[in-house]
Amino acid sequence: MGSLLLAVIYLIFISLGLPDSLLGSGWPKMQTVFDVPSSYAGYVSMTISFMTIISALLSPRLIKRFHTKWIVIVSIFMTIIGLLGFSVSKEYWMLFIIAVPYGLGAGAIDASVNHYVANHYSGSAMNFLHCFYGVGAVISPYIMALALNKARWNEGYRWTAFVQTGILLVCIISLPLWKKTEGNSDEEEIKNSAGIRETIKVPGVILTLIAFYAYCSGEATCFLWTPSYFAGTKTGLSDELIASFGSLIFGGLMLGRLISGFVSNKLGDRLLIRIGIAVELLGIIMVCIPGTHYMVEAAGFIIIGTGMGPVYPAIQHMTPTNFGKRYSAAAIGLQMASAYVGSTFMPMVFGILQENIGIAFMPVYLLVFALINISFLEMTYKKADANMEG
Repeated sequence: MGSLLLAVIYLIFISLGLPDSLLGSGWPKMQTVFDVPSSYAGYVSMTISFMTIISALLSPRLIKRFHTKWIVIVSIFMTIIGLLGFSVSKEYWMLFIIAVPYGLGAGAIDASVNHYVANHYSGSAMNFLHCFYGVGAVISPYIMALALNKARWNEGYRWTAFVQTGILLVCIISLPLWKKTEGNSDEEEIKNSAGIRETIKVPGVILTLIAFYAYCSGEATCFLWTPSYFAGTKTGLSDELIASFGSLIFGGLMLGRLISGFVSNKLGDRLLIRIGIAVELLGIIMVCIPGTHYMVEAAGFIIIGTGMGPVYPAIQHMTPTNFGKRYSAAAIGLQMASAYVGSTFMPMVFGILQENIGIAFMPVYLLVFALINISFLEMTYKKADANMEG
């Protein structure tokens, strides 16, 4: 039964990834329909992220009061409402209203399911879980592309809502599986779990929040600016080739998490993160080498993504070990909020910097966040070990 539930959880993370790529893939057409500048996509994206931060911070209370399965059901339903709302929006301002359920649903799923998997499954399962998130994020641009080819951008959101509805039905049918996979102590542990105010005082928690913020800042910067890096530093590349470089980091992340899924149980979370960040640093060095062919730098970005791959899942998975199960729900909720703050604002900060310094500064920017990430994680380990010894 545990394996069957895990398959459903993987499906849930596919559903989590589905809405995330739609705005970017549909915006070139949407902006012409709404008659707004291209940059206005950022305001909608930030609204969604802000609501996601709120739901991540609320997740410890939700987990304490409601079972994970009900949080999942309600959250997927909210994303369906958001998708359908986007599909019927006729004015730009309407997107901000629909962004509320759109973002709230995503953050609640992310935090609650990560907490559940971290407490009930292995590090291998956690890495595969985040790999399946990537599957969802890859599928939705193809849905939007098909809609743009056969109908309108609205249908891209509507068809994705239909897919989400199918996943929701599977989740409803699978509700009995959750009870069968849990021990008798689970409900008692959840009732006794700590809140955010108490958890943030635990030694090492703030350190891991800074590390998580740094990781997601670098990841999101790569997502947004990698094609622009090649456009600004290389000459003679076609627009189609430059656009395709947007998938380099994403492909590397999926590869890194797939590999980690097979080796994480043997290596452990901490060693896996150290190896991952070492690989990431190697990729950054490759991108920094002056005068190289663009393929070397493209390979460098894939290696950066591969190194980043295990970091996010491993930080989440080792949270109960580092801080104890009593604090894990609140700690993971705080980590998710910290992650979304980094991914929301730091790519924008880099955009401002590159306007004044030049986009060739990007590898240095990534290097700074990689070093902050590993430094604060190592400090977290020392605090966590001292907690256990005490």
